[in-house]
Amino acid sequence: MTKTLHSTLLLLLCYVCSFATAPQRILTLSGAITETVDALGLGNQIVAVDVTSIYPAYAAKLPRVSQNRVLSAEGIISFSPDLVIAPEGDISKAIAYQLKSADIQVLSIKQEFSPNGSIKFIRAVAAAVGQSPKGEVLVKQLSSNLQQTLADISKNPKHPKVLFVYARGTGVMMVAGKNTNMDAMISLAGGKNAAQGFSNYKPYTTEALVNANPDLILMFDFGYKSLGGINSILKMPGVSLTNAGKNKRIVQMDGELLTGFTVRLPQAIKELNSKW
Repeated sequence: MTKTLHSTLLLLLCYVCSFATAPQRILTLSGAITETVDALGLGNQIVAVDVTSIYPAYAAKLPRVSQNRVLSAEGIISFSPDLVIAPEGDISKAIAYQLKSADIQVLSIKQEFSPNGSIKFIRAVAAAVGQSPKGEVLVKQLSSNLQQTLADISKNPKHPKVLFVYARGTGVMMVAGKNTNMDAMISLAGGKNAAQGFSNYKPYTTEALVNANPDLILMFDFGYKSLGGINSILKMPGVSLTNAGKNKRIVQMDGELLTGFTVRLPQAIKELNSKW
């Protein structure tokens, strides 16, 4: 009886402590973090976001800590958050020190672009905001949906060579090689990355495009628009020499959906596979 009472009191104490320390004002610094906090039911506690946070729709209307990716401690502190969650490497040691000096908790999360990485990511965000049980519910849903999605797309016999091109106008164009989020996404969706022989992103060149000879060119929606749409892209040097150009297989997708690797991962895989 005494042991049971002690156990009950201990659980109650843990619950009270957890509730007391749970963050009330959260600042998120990536689209993936923002949508995960929202999925955990704490969207109304997000006080500010970064420029990549555009999902759910209300996130695009939240205050932003900057107009670009450049952060400042003063800008973050002005929103009086008690927790800042950022991708690993996005907050410098100097800014982190300033935030901690202002009694603001800072958590940096390294994201791995794989199904297991998505599960670890959800658990890390859930733990940070004191919602680990809810995080386990999301993990269970993700695992189930992912298993079904991968089974469904395995029935698609098409496995095209896909070249992902990141663009912000013709002045900024990069292609995704190995060990990138887009390389992982193309593979999960059943395609083959046409960019071989290098890792990470490298500048786009006409020669590399022709040598890769993709069956399909994939772009973020904003990049596609920045180049003027499909008719303009088809006229770019070298495009007409590729299978993608000959068959007018230039497709666009929501950039945040493609790169998030969190609760919407099955949706991203399914939608990309539907482009084949």
